[in-house]
Amino acid sequence: MLEFIKNIARQTGAMVVQQRSNSGSFTTGFKADSELVTSVDLQADAMICQAIRQRFPDHMILAEESAPDIRRIGDWNKPMWIIDPIDGTVNFAHGHYQVGISIAYADRGDIQSAVVYNPFLDEMFTAQNGEGARLNDQIITVGSETNLRRSIIATGFPYDKSELAPIVNRLAFVLQECADIRRIGSAAMDICWVAVGRLDGYYESLSIWDFAAAQLIAREAGATYGHFQPVPAGINPVFHNKNILVANPQLYPQLLALLQKADAGVKS
Repeated sequence: MLEFIKNIARQTGAMVVQQRSNSGSFTTGFKADSELVTSVDLQADAMICQAIRQRFPDHMILAEESAPDIRRIGDWNKPMWIIDPIDGTVNFAHGHYQVGISIAYADRGDIQSAVVYNPFLDEMFTAQNGEGARLNDQIITVGSETNLRRSIIATGFPYDKSELAPIVNRLAFVLQECADIRRIGSAAMDICWVAVGRLDGYYESLSIWDFAAAQLIAREAGATYGHFQPVPAGINPVFHNKNILVANPQLYPQLLALLQKADAGVKS
């Protein structure tokens, strides 16, 4: 299964790179008046979904561009694919390199196989449930920083700017206590960078296709993955998209306490 996903990601990545190298070969538009989408997002989505449907016609697919309605998914225990054809569309459209093709295969209530591929850097992060995580087939592990004040933490910001106050408040708390903040522009790549030790922690609320694959990669690399606010009753934490927190095990409880302190309105 993992080799199948890797092949899809690599083929899609080659197309994505080729399309951007041809200046003016792709078009842009907006979803919900604020979220950028390009014709290459749609093309990559179609490529991935077609390959999956040809081999697994009975599996469910949750894909950001072609099948984004999470309400259609009634049973997380069934075989299901969770896809972000280009995570970091704004980066892609502006010539940046932080872009990830994210493909996760889920079954029995958990992510079983995962690939996040950056075609511009030719970096492929992979994981199989219970078998560790790899970058370009080399085993990876999270960083070992224990001091929050020396840590590099990443986050992101939503397209919808109507509720920025708590986000900015958390940012102020974290920036006050850590060495520095990174805002890279691809949640999937952020979480994979925690997995490989380039970042010490990451937090944000996301869409499921942003984190499904990267979550398994981080967990298999030894990261602690969870949420800094309670997960609603009846929701599988693996698929809960709000208030995500991932960090190495030494820093996770420190970041958890800090973010909860920020949300409680306690002065830093």
